[in-house]
Amino acid sequence: MMTETIYSLIRPDHVKIMYGLTRAEQMPGQRAIVLLHGLASNMTRWTEFLINTQLKSQWDIIRIDLRGHGDSKTCGRIGLELWSDDLVALLDTQNYAQAVLIGHSLGAQVALHFGSTHASRVQALALIDPVFYQALQNKWQWLARYHPLFTWIAQFVRAINAIGLRRTHIPLLDLYTLDKITRQSLLEPALERKFIRRYRSIWADLHTFHTAHYLQELAEMFRPVPLASTIQSPVLVLLSTGTVFTDIAQTQVVAQGFPHNQIVTVNCHHWPLTEKPNEVRQAIETWCKGLLPDNYNVM
Repeated sequence: MMTETIYSLIRPDHVKIMYGLTRAEQMPGQRAIVLLHGLASNMTRWTEFLINTQLKSQWDIIRIDLRGHGDSKTCGRIGLELWSDDLVALLDTQNYAQAVLIGHSLGAQVALHFGSTHASRVQALALIDPVFYQALQNKWQWLARYHPLFTWIAQFVRAINAIGLRRTHIPLLDLYTLDKITRQSLLEPALERKFIRRYRSIWADLHTFHTAHYLQELAEMFRPVPLASTIQSPVLVLLSTGTVFTDIAQTQVVAQGFPHNQIVTVNCHHWPLTEKPNEVRQAIETWCKGLLPDNYNVM
């Protein structure tokens, strides 16, 4: 039975970072996996994965509300540097020298940034639909070119918020429940189209997320990422065949630049954890087995 303990980590700027920790059934405290959610999301993105995964037997599993998401509330700045600093503090607090980082979408960008700036703290990276600048398609190329503009607009919105012009209540998004409902809709073509519109809708995201944070996250999504060749840890890349932001063929080319890579494709839209949770979970579990001391080999 899964037993997760919820912790809070108070940062120097007084922001409270919330995370859950599930201790391994065998040799707890020895090795850790950190689960990183995507844009406008929170740790409930990983609830279903955590309930069902066999990794709990040998790995401590951490899922976090990144700063500005879920119960890690802040009206201040967010971004790759702050999220990475929070992760370092979390690992230090729980006495992990290294961790495996598994990130979806924006979470993949956080994992890549962390892997570049704190390489000694990373055992391996699993990237679900990462966004590589070279592989961007259509309007996303334009958005990436002007990504600093989103930061400036986000600063303006935060200034407006600071004088009291803000929403007083933003409902917490429960992705575990939403995914179960959504999965039923995928059985019917008409409802599947509705699902795609809902999950691609900026307005739906803004219903449960701060506007300033959303704008900043768009900027973070399209920031340049480290060259693949500079990431020396093992990297698993899971790619949706219908990915929203990037061309899958070009993404595969970039992913092949990781010195120790494994690439897996999943036949779905940009939401594999919603559409194909078992397939994603099994791919991650198989890959993680190769990271254990008795099985480790450079992939």
